[in-house]
Amino acid sequence: MMIKETSLRRDPDLRGELAFLARGCDFVLPSRFKKRLKSFQQAVQNKPEKKPGTPPLSPTPATSTPTPLVTPPPIAVNIPRFYFPKGLPNCSANYDEAIAKIETAFADFEEEKADIYEMGKIAKACGCPLYWKAAMFNGAGGERTGFVSVHSFIATWRKLLHSCYDDASKFVYLLAKPGFSILEQEDFIPLLQDIVDTHPGLTFLKDAPEFHSRYITTVIQRIFYTVNRSWTGKITLTELRRSNFLQTLALLEEEDDINQITDYFSYEHFYVIYCKFWELDTDHDLFIDPKDLARYNDHASSNRIIERLFSGAVTRGNSVQKEGRMSYAEFVWFLISEEDKKNLTSIEYWFRCMDLDGDGVLSMYELEFFYEEQCERMEGMGIEPLPFHDLLCQMLDLVKPECQGKITLRDLKRCRMAHIFFDTFFNLEKYLDHEQRDPFAVQKDVESDGPEPSDWDKYASEEYEILVAEETANEQLQEGSFEDDYESDELTVPSDIGNKMDKLVISDLSA
Repeated sequence: MMIKETSLRRDPDLRGELAFLARGCDFVLPSRFKKRLKSFQQAVQNKPEKKPGTPPLSPTPATSTPTPLVTPPPIAVNIPRFYFPKGLPNCSANYDEAIAKIETAFADFEEEKADIYEMGKIAKACGCPLYWKAAMFNGAGGERTGFVSVHSFIATWRKLLHSCYDDASKFVYLLAKPGFSILEQEDFIPLLQDIVDTHPGLTFLKDAPEFHSRYITTVIQRIFYTVNRSWTGKITLTELRRSNFLQTLALLEEEDDINQITDYFSYEHFYVIYCKFWELDTDHDLFIDPKDLARYNDHASSNRIIERLFSGAVTRGNSVQKEGRMSYAEFVWFLISEEDKKNLTSIEYWFRCMDLDGDGVLSMYELEFFYEEQCERMEGMGIEPLPFHDLLCQMLDLVKPECQGKITLRDLKRCRMAHIFFDTFFNLEKYLDHEQRDPFAVQKDVESDGPEPSDWDKYASEEYEILVAEETANEQLQEGSFEDDYESDELTVPSDIGNKMDKLVISDLSA
């Protein structure tokens, strides 16, 4: 049977291929074309013949409903969880066994209730360091009733075990305010007060409660100085994990001499800091002004850097510095930064002061601004200063900034010579000391990788010995041990360091 051309072109399967052939395309296989043509002929032959008298059927195009293209569902990829903000869960942990140990520990107490001093035994039953006991006591609601019952503590601890899986998250859960996952300064007060009350190395403070507030304030500032790397005034879980604070806190249980733990808790370090502040705070209102601070270390710091310190350049978080006044808490940051300019926080501290426009870069103008005063002071001492252009070449060789003519915070941290850089621009005494030192000795100090004490530890140790010697001399004078060498009416006692804290004013942490 012959096939009409119009019918052939209406076939949806062949219509496209005929168009390809008409354009002379050669990629359609002839065998495939013949096969489809043959199947089309068979379909036409199998159609029923028309009956006589029946009007011819009008040709209708062969319509075929196109099969919808069904996209197969994407293959499910099982990506294992990789982010655990509160620690990696331990599937093999036996919580019932841990709870049983706590119940056994509470059974030794009357009515199965523990006060804050008895919480040490509960802390050990929980597998925690001893000086977590105040955090555990308050976390279970003990500060409201004065004791913690076995039922309230187990309810708190069971909730903690099912939500916190490492020491940092557990510590924050216990110490932070309910619903918070960060630590603020006031959160540490119960913990540190418990250390003051119970640590063997601080028993001498029991009869001097007026010292407690200043010691606690000092330790808190040192904690935030080291741990709070974001300068927000709030310690996060990540910051706590990256620090050595929890490890140092655990050492308090093993070391009776608290001065051996130089990080955070050393009483000798506190004594040095507070005595230095007391010498400057002539009216003893726990605030110092720019003139007071300028007297530190015999006017070693320049006036321009002191102005920057009182401008609010180094405030943290949302705190606002009181105009023209520096509190004791702020002085702690200043003193540590001044005496240890190799510390990362110290580098950030002084960089903020020198970055006048706050653009994150120390320009040549800013360097010249601070060096001008150094030149004036050296000329007043009869010392010929190095021209700024020559000094600038030295500093650029020292720091080796990535971008020529601009010194960033990253450059100063990388060069390991930031202490020399900063002293050059605003601490004349240390600048002259660096100039007189052997450059090979300086290089040796930089390259030494041994576990040397920090500059702050060295300073605090030396100053403490000086203060103790002065205190001993004062006591001998007061006891009249030098009566054979001096007339009694000629004895004049200098500022009594031993009584420096008698007029202590208790104030809050922000004071």
